[in-house]
Amino acid sequence: MREVISIHLGQGGIQTGNACWELYCLEHGIQPDGQMPSDKTIGGGDDAFNTFFSETGAGKHVPRAVLVDLEPSVCDEVRTGTYRQLYHPEQIISGKEDAANNYARGHYTIGKEIVDLVLDRIRKLADNCTGLQGFLVFNAVGGGTGSGLGALLLERLSVDYGRKSKLGFTIYPSPQVSTAVVEPYNS
Repeated sequence: MREVISIHLGQGGIQTGNACWELYCLEHGIQPDGQMPSDKTIGGGDDAFNTFFSETGAGKHVPRAVLVDLEPSVCDEVRTGTYRQLYHPEQIISGKEDAANNYARGHYTIGKEIVDLVLDRIRKLADNCTGLQGFLVFNAVGGGTGSGLGALLLERLSVDYGRKSKLGFTIYPSPQVSTAVVEPYNS
C-alpha cells in the first residue's frame, strides 16, 4: 500500500488542512465521525482513500495526519468542530504559548520544546504504514509557528526520513492581505 502522512502546522496549516480533510471525507463518503456506511468490509483492502486514512479495528477511518500549533485556540476549534470525532486525540498537538509571529520563537525556543513530541506522533503514524511514500506539509510562513517550527520540523524529518518525499503546501504572505507587519521577515 502507498500511504502519505499530512502535517498541518500553525493556524494557516490547520485551517487549510481541516478544509482538505472535509473534502476528502465528502469525496470518499466518510462521515464526520469517521464511519463509512458504503464500506461493508472492515479492514478492506486496497481502496484509494487508504492512502490518506487508516482504518481502526472498529471500522472507523482516521486521517493519517498530525495537527500542530504552539497555542491552543485553533486546535480547540478542531476539537470542538464538526469533524472532532474524525481525528484521534493524540493527532492534535497544541502548546500553551504561541510564537507571537516570530520565526525565532517557533524555531529556537517554543518550537524546540514540542518538536520531539510531534516527531514521536509522526513516527507512530509512519510505523502503521506498509509503504510510506512521504509527507504533505501544510503551513503558512508569515507567522512564527508555520515558519519557525515548520523549518525545524522539516530539518528533523530530513534526518529521520531522508529519502521520503516532502511536498509543501505553503501559504506565503501578501502585502495586500497582511495580519502582521513582520510577515516578510518570517518568510
